[in-house]
Amino acid sequence: MTTTTVSATRRDVLPWSALLALGTAVFITSLTETLPAGVLPQMSSALGVSSGAAGQTVTVYATGTALTAIPLAAATAGIRRKPLLLGAMAVFLVANTLTAAAPGYAVLLLSRFLAGVAAGLAWALLAGYARRIAPPGQEGRAIAIAMTGIPLALSLGVPAGTLIGQQVGWRVSFAAVSVLTLAVLGWITIGVPAVSRPTATADRPKATTRQTLRVPGVAAVMVAVVTFVLGHTVIYAYIAPYLRHAGLGDAADAILLAFGIACLISIWYTGRHIDRRPRGLALTAAALFTLATAAFAATTAQAVVWVAAVAWGLGWGAAPTLLQTAAGHAGIRRGPAVADTAQAILVTLWNAAMALGGVIGGLLLQRVGVTADAVAAAVLGVLSLAVIAIARHHAFALSDQDTP
Repeated sequence: MTTTTVSATRRDVLPWSALLALGTAVFITSLTETLPAGVLPQMSSALGVSSGAAGQTVTVYATGTALTAIPLAAATAGIRRKPLLLGAMAVFLVANTLTAAAPGYAVLLLSRFLAGVAAGLAWALLAGYARRIAPPGQEGRAIAIAMTGIPLALSLGVPAGTLIGQQVGWRVSFAAVSVLTLAVLGWITIGVPAVSRPTATADRPKATTRQTLRVPGVAAVMVAVVTFVLGHTVIYAYIAPYLRHAGLGDAADAILLAFGIACLISIWYTGRHIDRRPRGLALTAAALFTLATAAFAATTAQAVVWVAAVAWGLGWGAAPTLLQTAAGHAGIRRGPAVADTAQAILVTLWNAAMALGGVIGGLLLQRVGVTADAVAAAVLGVLSLAVIAIARHHAFALSDQDTP
């Protein structure tokens, strides 16, 4: 199976084992990024730094991803995809093991930056890999299955890691991720078919960032990525102060669980329908997010907050799959190399938007007030909805067949 090519595995049935292996890899990358938030007090106490300093481990991770995703995608364009993916996950293994054993703050930051670099490469590969091993006409569903790792990491992985950190220690949480990564390396080696590397031809030249952004539809997708992710991060990073303001501080865990369950429902539904109705799903996701954040901004009535949190999850859960699928659809017309470069640009902008969202959300919270983040998120939601509505021919078409 390790030498099987994708052409030999293309059937009408999805390669579930391979896609679940990729989904678990996505789970690891997402969990590695967000796990510090759940064990922040233990990390800061053990290393003798403030909570703010310990929180920079998330920023360093995102910085590593944002700075290296595009250069690494370009530098590795001629390398076979399966060994490259295994190499990226092996770096995750090293980085999380180093995090678990870090003797001090400087080593911790270095390990987190290394993990971010690995994430930049892995994220640029994973959606395209899922697309290539899927049967024709089921590419969007394959990406949806792989992207299930994101809401699972947020709704299950982080709480589990937090519990381990509280009961046994934060280092054990990262060591557990290393053990899972080792298992996934074996799973990918055995169960994921190889795919051919992108090649440049006369009519499909090597893709640079500038050339890729000029492909019809790609730039529109990237604008939607920035506005959607920025809006989500502005409110998500500071949802705890908002819930306290609404008198729901004690119910924060339950509300976030409801959000996570809604995310899972959303990604399940999206996976079933994305290959037939990608545009309708994208419009619905952006509309749900916009309505939810507008409700947060308009009122702190507890019943409304609960309903809005569920609507937010339904809108956001589908976003990674929808946006990565749209980027792939826009780029694949110019060849796999362009599609891979589009994914690398998406990863870079995604992480930059996350980092910027944390900064903007914090400034608004301190200088304007607790509902200012919700207002900003709603405005950004309107912008993303407008971009999706306007980009109907190349970026967010009615279906893959409707894309010129």
